[in-house]
Amino acid sequence: MATTTSPADAPVGRSAGLPAVAPADAPGYAGGAAPATMRAVVQRRYGGPDTLALEHLPVPSPGPDEVLVEVHAAGVDRGTEHLMTGRPWLVRLAGYGLRRPRNPVPGLDVAGRVVAVGAAVTRFRIGDEVLGTARGSFAEYAVAPESALAAKPVEVSFVEAAALTVSGTTALEALVDVGGPVAGRRVLVIGASGGVGSHAVQIARVLGARVDAVAGTPNLAYVAALGADTVHDHRTTSLDAVDTRYDLVVDIGGRNPLRRLRRLLLPGGTLVIVGGENGNRLTGGVGRQVRALVWSRFIAERLAVFISEPSADRIERLLTLVTDGGLRPPVEAVFPLAEAPTALRHLASGSSRGKTVLTVRP
Repeated sequence: MATTTSPADAPVGRSAGLPAVAPADAPGYAGGAAPATMRAVVQRRYGGPDTLALEHLPVPSPGPDEVLVEVHAAGVDRGTEHLMTGRPWLVRLAGYGLRRPRNPVPGLDVAGRVVAVGAAVTRFRIGDEVLGTARGSFAEYAVAPESALAAKPVEVSFVEAAALTVSGTTALEALVDVGGPVAGRRVLVIGASGGVGSHAVQIARVLGARVDAVAGTPNLAYVAALGADTVHDHRTTSLDAVDTRYDLVVDIGGRNPLRRLRRLLLPGGTLVIVGGENGNRLTGGVGRQVRALVWSRFIAERLAVFISEPSADRIERLLTLVTDGGLRPPVEAVFPLAEAPTALRHLASGSSRGKTVLTVRP
């Protein structure tokens, strides 16, 4: 599959997807009301992409402070994959369902049009184009809290918008809200070719940082094109061999030992740990994050962790960087809704870079 950071040229999946289910006869926002039923990707048990099926479900109704979105595109992210597999087990213990997913429709990133609003909603009207997060965005319609949405700029396509919220706000939060001001600082992004990393490299550069990065051999040129000054190949260069020291190190989804990460910091520098891929089945990377918090109380450097919380404010700040600062949504692959299993396999393959997006409506 060819790779590009241009959504217009992003490859579209053509492999066999889920069994066909006829689209709902939906007038959409132009017709006023949503239909009674919709197509949705559904998962009734934990497991891999083979557990997904395309079904007709009732269209959800928004609560008083919620919005019903006619979904045009939905982003695919690591969190969705974890909720699909039920691993690490901490995901289930956190309230997402012990034996099966509590919400049978996966998906969080969303871009689309408002078709209904709750009685307490004041920021949106029917017909508004929005992006943000919604429960079960792998469907023709999804409900979202008003506070989790922002207005979509006209110059941003639905596919681009669907790639922004989860990964983009996580990167913004890691760099600015947790890491501190980045202008003029030396920043290292580890895991720079994924969804969060692709945003982080660009955001740091746009905000005036000197950005270096760590990525795999096939992705070195891609990450350099995002704005990294130096890209270290993790397959050939150990972090111990990196002799530059940084004000801020953002480690995304890695399992690098804390001692190795700490030695990359300038005195008083900050390490921000994002996620924890490849940890044990029970807690994933949480153990390393807990150790970082404990260590940080006794050393000069600051070791920080956080749980990302997309919000309208963060989405709007991110959109300012898109419309005014040169941040480009890093869309690599685009698949139709029926090929959600293929999209998730692509994400899990280790060969994906940037963001993968599902298109729900042309």
